[in-house]
Amino acid sequence: MFNARLPLLLRTSGPRTQLRLFSRNTRALNQQQPPAPSQSSAPRIINRVGKFAWKFTLYGILAGTTYTVYSLYRETNPYNQLPQSTTFPNGSKRKTIVILGSGWGSISLLKTLDTSLYNVVVVSPRNYFLFTPLLPSTPMRTIELKSITEPVRAIMRQRKGEVTYYEATANDIDIKNKKLTLQTTCHDDNENMQRELQLDYDYLVVGIGAQSTTFNIPGVYENANFLKEISDSEKIRLKVLKNIETASFLKKDDPERQRLLNFVVVGGGPTGVEFAAELNDYVSQDLKKWLPDISKDIKVTLVEALPNILNMFEKSLIDYTQTFLQKENIDLKLKTMVQSVDENIVTAKMDGKEVEIPYGVLVWATGNAPTQLAKKMMNDLKEEQTSPRGLLINDRLQMLGAEDSVFAIGDCTFHPGLFPTAQVAHQEGGYLAEQFKLLHQLDQCKWEMNTANTDNTKELNKLENKLNEPFKYIHRGTLSYIGAERAIVELTIGDNKFKMHGPFAFWFWKTVYLSMCLSFKNRALVAFDWCKTYFFGRDSSV
Repeated sequence: MFNARLPLLLRTSGPRTQLRLFSRNTRALNQQQPPAPSQSSAPRIINRVGKFAWKFTLYGILAGTTYTVYSLYRETNPYNQLPQSTTFPNGSKRKTIVILGSGWGSISLLKTLDTSLYNVVVVSPRNYFLFTPLLPSTPMRTIELKSITEPVRAIMRQRKGEVTYYEATANDIDIKNKKLTLQTTCHDDNENMQRELQLDYDYLVVGIGAQSTTFNIPGVYENANFLKEISDSEKIRLKVLKNIETASFLKKDDPERQRLLNFVVVGGGPTGVEFAAELNDYVSQDLKKWLPDISKDIKVTLVEALPNILNMFEKSLIDYTQTFLQKENIDLKLKTMVQSVDENIVTAKMDGKEVEIPYGVLVWATGNAPTQLAKKMMNDLKEEQTSPRGLLINDRLQMLGAEDSVFAIGDCTFHPGLFPTAQVAHQEGGYLAEQFKLLHQLDQCKWEMNTANTDNTKELNKLENKLNEPFKYIHRGTLSYIGAERAIVELTIGDNKFKMHGPFAFWFWKTVYLSMCLSFKNRALVAFDWCKTYFFGRDSSV
């Protein structure tokens, strides 16, 4: 009926009415037709997700590139620094801080200290900071030495105020008169000239580190290799490679060959375990390809006087590590106390019996002892410095016997509850930087009270209360590499402890150490070294 009436309506109506009626009835006809099957929404969702992933990747690359370029630019183009001076613009005296050492504590202090508030002087016999947690990876060239060193002058130039650096050692400290005697060696046409310099200070920060302890065991200093400095790493590498090449000339059943290829590590702490793991990786992953006969005869021995290694970790992680090391063919000798060391043999007591351990290379990683300068300071303050383990400090990191002007941080100190680790020294440096900021504010407050006759008693009391707040160490965890791309990790977050081990812990270990590197340059170099080792292996030549 509708179709029969449509022509009649079109003829009897005007043009606009006809068009309107036609359009209306056409829509009605379309509505009566069955709807077309709807397309699935899955392809559209996939398309949107793909576009989002593409944009996210693109923006991530742009952000990463921008951050990289900016970081490199800032590190290579530092800002202009404020010059040192004897007074501030208001006429008050600018005090001098002398920092001894370029280790974890000293560099942490330097990086967080507002150097525009003081005349800052850094004194150290080495003009670089050494990232010691990765030092065990350097003898076998898993990581290059240059990748874990940062020039002190590069760190100084990033600070707001100028910092003076002297490559020298402090051989005398006059605590009463606040004077420091420095000695440096200047090389001039094959002649060494010792030169001395007198330095006045208002505050002295002692961060001179420690030396390896031998427990007065005969022959250790003469025959063992320590792992504290760059030179130690180079020496160990040369000895290991030399022994391998020498052993290749000898017959397989020659006792001398067996001795040369027995590498002994004394000390079951993180340094000893990590070096033994790195050395074993070098043998099983690299020498096995190029020198298969030699690699079969190489033996890595880890000696520890205590019943277990890595005693700072939770027991389950210790058990996992010891089982894993033995599985990796590392000879683990526990409850083994070294008695003496000669040129070729380590004599020790194990289970009450005397044993002899022939060695080709001996690495000693057993702990810390005070340096000569620390011993001299302890001797000068006999009444207050009564511990032979290091410089005694109070809860504010002030050295006992010189609380008004001398602070001590890092491995050279001894305080119950504070262990000689990089983590402790790093936090001590940050705390001390805040203390010096408060001391400056206190001095300015007193100066204004004396010169302008202003009543700053409330502000003065507030600052003194803040200054009296003790240093509180926050333990964030412990981690150690154990070889074959495995690590153990123990984290402390609040009151909770988390532990992990295995390959995932190994990647976490890498991430943490990369984040701890001082500069973007160091992070890039360490990451590149890891990639280079993974794809090309370690170099087996000198």
